[in-house]
Amino acid sequence: MYCGRFAPSPTGALHIGSLTCALASFLDARAVGGRWLVRIEDLDPPREKPGAAADILRTLEQHGLLWDGEVVYQSRRLPLYEDALARLAADGHAFRCALSRTQLEAFGSNHPGRIASDSHGTGDGPFAWRLDVPDAAIDFVDRVQARQSFNLAREGGPFVIRRRDGLFAYQLAVVVDDADQGVTDVVRGCDLLDSTPRQLLLQQRLGLPQPRYAHIPVLAGDDGQKLSKQDLAAPVTADRRMANLRLALRALGQVATGDTPEELLAAATAAWDIARVPRQPSIPLASLA
Repeated sequence: MYCGRFAPSPTGALHIGSLTCALASFLDARAVGGRWLVRIEDLDPPREKPGAAADILRTLEQHGLLWDGEVVYQSRRLPLYEDALARLAADGHAFRCALSRTQLEAFGSNHPGRIASDSHGTGDGPFAWRLDVPDAAIDFVDRVQARQSFNLAREGGPFVIRRRDGLFAYQLAVVVDDADQGVTDVVRGCDLLDSTPRQLLLQQRLGLPQPRYAHIPVLAGDDGQKLSKQDLAAPVTADRRMANLRLALRALGQVATGDTPEELLAAATAAWDIARVPRQPSIPLASLA
């Protein structure tokens, strides 16, 4: 059975770009009678805003995007990530890296690998855990962006799965959670397209099922940059929920009518066609006005 999810980080209120991602994931699930989950990715306390998680959930409800089951919080699932890291380390796939940011800059854009990390040792200082990567193509077919191919050894090299400050990295946590929650389909923004080969590799190394992926265009501001909470993108508000939903549907290339959020979402679900979602990586918000 289809199971999708929307997994925001509580670093601020939902803006129209994140609402568009939530809507795409919601419609893709509901169009086939699937489940739709919400997961709060609260693994980075220094970046989180007090009350943001509750505000995100309230905004989703106000826009008619109602989820199945209980909301999952990553901060309550640390033992699962500990276990996954232990398995990767025991199987020789993960290694400790004590290289500082300054030392890494000397190697350019790619991490130098396990040997260079070993030569610097870890001592009693802080270290990160990184995943070894193969010097080979990782291919997958994205449901929106078509066939993709990445060589992680040449595109960043071994990547962090637990940070020097002890916090688990996004790549490891999301893979563990998607498998544990039975997620079959991931619909998210194009800004995360290059995360997919890393997650596919982690799934392979951990013996986990691999979901299908669909990456939709992100919405960009006047400066051409992706709308983001960090750049203080304007939050969506309940008094404009119909306008917000209609704008998000235009961004997704969908057509639907209705006089209430419930009617609009019902029509959009019935007419949902992922083949109509634009394939470009970003869409200027001004072009949708």
